[in-house]
Amino acid sequence: MSKKTVVIGASVNRERYSYKATIALQRHHHEVIPVGIKEGQINGLEIIKGKPVVMDVDTVTLYVGPQNQAEWIEYVLSLKPKRVIFNPGTENEVFEQLLRKNNIEPIEACTLVMLSIGTY
Repeated sequence: MSKKTVVIGASVNRERYSYKATIALQRHHHEVIPVGIKEGQINGLEIIKGKPVVMDVDTVTLYVGPQNQAEWIEYVLSLKPKRVIFNPGTENEVFEQLLRKNNIEPIEACTLVMLSIGTY
C-alpha cells in the first residue's frame, strides 16, 4: 500500500541519505514529496522549497538535525501525518513529545532500513 511521504531535508547530493531515501521510497511505490531549502530534482521529482500544503500525508521522514528543526515543527504538525520518522541524527525528545500530544506517532528509525526489511 502506497504511503504518501514528505521528505524534509531533501537534497540533490547523491551522498545524502535524504536523496537515497527519496529514490528508495519511489522504488517501493510510495508517493514522495521532497521538501528542501535548495531547488533541484531527485529522480524526476522537483524538490519543493518552502512549506507546501500537502493533504493526506501518511509519513514525514526527517533529515534535518535537531538544531534546525524549530522552523519545521509547526509545518510538520500542519501536515497531520500519522507518523514522523526521526532518522539517525535527527532525534529530538521535545519534538517527539509534541507529536505525541498531537496524536502523531514519532519513530526513531532509519527510513532506508525500514524499507529494506519491510517495516515501512
